[in-house]
Amino acid sequence: MPEPLLIREAVSTDAARITVLREAFEEYRGHLDPPSSAHDKTEAVVRRELSDGGAFVAEADGTLFGCVFFHPKADHLYLDRLAVLPSHRGRGVSPRLMEAVESRARELGQTRVRLSVRLALTSHHAWYARQGYVFHSHGTHAGYAKPTFLVLEKTL
Repeated sequence: MPEPLLIREAVSTDAARITVLREAFEEYRGHLDPPSSAHDKTEAVVRRELSDGGAFVAEADGTLFGCVFFHPKADHLYLDRLAVLPSHRGRGVSPRLMEAVESRARELGQTRVRLSVRLALTSHHAWYARQGYVFHSHGTHAGYAKPTFLVLEKTL
């Protein structure tokens, strides 16, 4: 019988396995301008991001297939790089990872969680809205004259 889905906090020894997020973002290669930096997430980069906040991972039967990073800020917790492998999408993994970040925000005394989503990914805008996230602001990547992403926020 398969092991149930486990959501747990990542530890530094998970860094090499968390690079799975590159595969989860592969479908966006060549479709986003600027290109996603997820493709550049090496084990060393993941270790640095873990030390700047943390991450939660989703796994079953020893296989890691999802992750989400978080970074504490002065007035919110930033949810970063939600990624689930295509083979495991549609099973409720993403909401569970987001709930873990929101729970951590509460533990840290934060009442808001923010995330960024590319303007081009309109289906993602709708999905995050269904999770309770609303427009906060526009953002622009370095070197671009016009906004390239939305910042969404959820009040807990």
